[in-house]
Amino acid sequence: MTDLVASLTTGKGTWAEVIRIIESQEWENVFLVTNEFGIKNFQTKKKVNFVVINESKPCSEIVEDITKQLKDRIKGIEVGLNLTSGTGKEHMALLAALIKLGHGVRYVVYENNQIKIL
Repeated sequence: MTDLVASLTTGKGTWAEVIRIIESQEWENVFLVTNEFGIKNFQTKKKVNFVVINESKPCSEIVEDITKQLKDRIKGIEVGLNLTSGTGKEHMALLAALIKLGHGVRYVVYENNQIKIL
């Protein structure tokens, strides 16, 4: 099984999709890129690892924060990636960090009661 990396910050109803993605499949590890609010308020039945960002920082600093927190924690060469939640700035930083770490991505969404790879 592969690791899941998901953005988890803003967007009405986006947390529900992230929960469904996490809970509908067995993931090796789940990494959620979020802020302090997300850590305090997000709940799921499965174990998750939080990657904490401060979205008010410049994008390049967010990239470095994500890179430091994910380095040597993702075991495979590619990850399942969901960007439903969050902003473009956060998405750019997350993608840049994954590329810096040498990981490929497969975009995953939850549609029609199942995980779909785009």
